Amino acid sequence: MISPVLPTYTRAPLSFKKGQGPWLETDDGEMYLDMGAGIGVCALGHAHPKLIAVLEEQARRLWHTSNLYEIPNQQALAEKLVEHTFADTVFFTNSGTEAVELAVKMARKYFSAKGQPGRVEIITFEGAFHGRSAAGIAASGGAKMVEGFGPLLPGFVQVPFNSIEATKDAITENTAAIMLEPIQGEGGIRPFGDDSLKALRALCDTHGLLLIMDEIQCGMGRTGRLFAHEWAGVTPDIMTIAKGIGGGFPLGACLATEGAASGMVAGTHGSTYGGNPLACAVGCAVMTEITSDGFLIDVSRLAGHLRQGLEGLVAEHPDIFAFVRGEGLMLALGCKVPVADVVNAGYGEKVLVVPASDNVVRLLPPLNMSTEEVDEAVWRLDRAAVMLERKLDCVNDKGLQA
Repeated sequence: MISPVLPTYTRAPLSFKKGQGPWLETDDGEMYLDMGAGIGVCALGHAHPKLIAVLEEQARRLWHTSNLYEIPNQQALAEKLVEHTFADTVFFTNSGTEAVELAVKMARKYFSAKGQPGRVEIITFEGAFHGRSAAGIAASGGAKMVEGFGPLLPGFVQVPFNSIEATKDAITENTAAIMLEPIQGEGGIRPFGDDSLKALRALCDTHGLLLIMDEIQCGMGRTGRLFAHEWAGVTPDIMTIAKGIGGGFPLGACLATEGAASGMVAGTHGSTYGGNPLACAVGCAVMTEITSDGFLIDVSRLAGHLRQGLEGLVAEHPDIFAFVRGEGLMLALGCKVPVADVVNAGYGEKVLVVPASDNVVRLLPPLNMSTEEVDEAVWRLDRAAVMLERKLDCVNDKGLQA
């Protein structure tokens, strides 16, 4: 008999009743250190007092009116995002998937409005993850996401990860845009690197294409800059964000330059819930916190401390861990044993990490953890590795006896 909740997830036998900072508490009072932050969503940890305060205040005043009317909180958040980014305009969504949908529509509409309706193809990269909508799975192209869902939405051309030459070769008269995550998340925390981002920007400029950055996972301060592409000194034409912008409240956005958005006139897109007063009140509070003086400096400092600890784990447990990669507080531990074993061993030590492709575990902790909490997380991962080593020793002993 099917579960009342559609069984599309393989869920851990864990549930939590409350959280505080990087900690989650189960019904029976066990405390888990959350180094996944809800897959990078809880950028300021759980139950942040400033987010609670603005949400409670707004909830007592007004929840929803729809986008038929002006929404002051939405205007305020849009102004904050425009102030701190390349963008001239913002459309708010409920999720990253919806933001990607708009980015695809916007790029195609841009060329249609210019009298080039045939320019609809978007180049994407192997290992990408752009959500699970029809456009998102077509853009990503992964077998697990597309198998069994019928004909894929046309108009996406996938090239090998980080191959500038293959990207150049894929450009035709029908190409509208190049879309990428500056650091692939689900793909295994794989950074493109500054030189590649500059080269992709140059390709777009040379061929008159739009550059779409998907910063849903790597944005909102996670790398030590507000957005990851800033490290390379380049700017996109369109950018999708979500996850951290709501600090746990469902919120996403599609940001764009005035030029890239020029085809999106009244009636070309909409959302019933997107940018509602509740979500945007929280989003404003998140933006205020992350852009406050010294916050991103502290993120970089904390990231260095965490990376040092993880490098120590690789050195101490060479049969379990292979490498550390990533940027800021978006890091991956490469595993020599199945990644599921590492995640499960983490449960045993009450530390939560997130699996990803390429047999890595992701660490996407709250941006405002303390160094003591980071040390505690590394210690718990060390204990998990010791447990896995003991299992390996038992297997090896049995093999020798056989």
